[in-house]
Amino acid sequence: MFEALREAMIEEMTLDPTVCMIGEDVGDYGGSYKVSKGLAEMFGDLRVLDTPIAENSFTGMGVGAAMKGLRPVVEGMNMGFLLLAYNQISNNCGMLHYTSGGQFKIPIVIRGPGGVGRQLGAEHSQRLESYFQSIPGLQMVACSTPYNAKGLLKAAIRSENPVVVFEHVLLYNLKEKIPDEEYICCLEEAEMVRPGSQVTILTYSRMRYHVMQAAKTLVNKGYDPEVIDIRSLKPFDLHTIGKSIKKTHRVLVVEECMRTGGIGASLRSAIIDNFWDDLDAPPTCLSSQDVPTPYAATLEDATVVQPAQIVAAVEQICQ
Repeated sequence: MFEALREAMIEEMTLDPTVCMIGEDVGDYGGSYKVSKGLAEMFGDLRVLDTPIAENSFTGMGVGAAMKGLRPVVEGMNMGFLLLAYNQISNNCGMLHYTSGGQFKIPIVIRGPGGVGRQLGAEHSQRLESYFQSIPGLQMVACSTPYNAKGLLKAAIRSENPVVVFEHVLLYNLKEKIPDEEYICCLEEAEMVRPGSQVTILTYSRMRYHVMQAAKTLVNKGYDPEVIDIRSLKPFDLHTIGKSIKKTHRVLVVEECMRTGGIGASLRSAIIDNFWDDLDAPPTCLSSQDVPTPYAATLEDATVVQPAQIVAAVEQICQ
């Protein structure tokens, strides 16, 4: 997946000279997960700009660059570090188009690794989608495969809106054959992963793989789950989601985000508002525990939704 993201950067930087990359160690080192490996040699150290360890400063610089006509891609070495740039992302990125009366566009991409890794500790296991979802003017997408990672990043770079692209730290080494020809993915569109008829399972990012693992068990037990990777965390693709719920009449949301104020809570609220009459069972949500992520591996696993919990939840919903 990291190579797919790198391909997206190379293609867009070749196509458009206003596209540039800003972040810690993105230049000579090639990025902490090698997404920008070799880009400094290709495009020069002004378009692939190494920065000091100062997220608030270089994110603010990215916003200013976007205001003046560039298309910066700001990499957070870890998504948790971007909390230091929360003011720039919320008060500047999301709002400047509005507060300037439309005088400025902010075509900036903010991307980087996040999620619960393998014993990275609490501060390096942040899921910032819940922090950013309430910011007006900000779009959010989460990639989950090499194919959609490349397509979503290319679409985000071309967008006139500020877009946050969430990449999961455990998915960078996923392998998949992707097309040689150019393609992009729609930023506002969910992906049908597995068609089914009995229950809709909505998920994104790493949890897609926990859900698909659970789906194998469910099929063996005689269930027919429909799995949708929502991909667009803001706005939700309520057309695809609603079409599925109207078919299955049951819905389960599975996320790695925190339960309180998470993406699942917002999604469940939207489902209740829009599709209540189509449901034959209460919408259910499985989320991470509301605790700092422990360092110990066994405790870390206990805070995150596991496939067995997904199987049990579907069995309960379908009773």
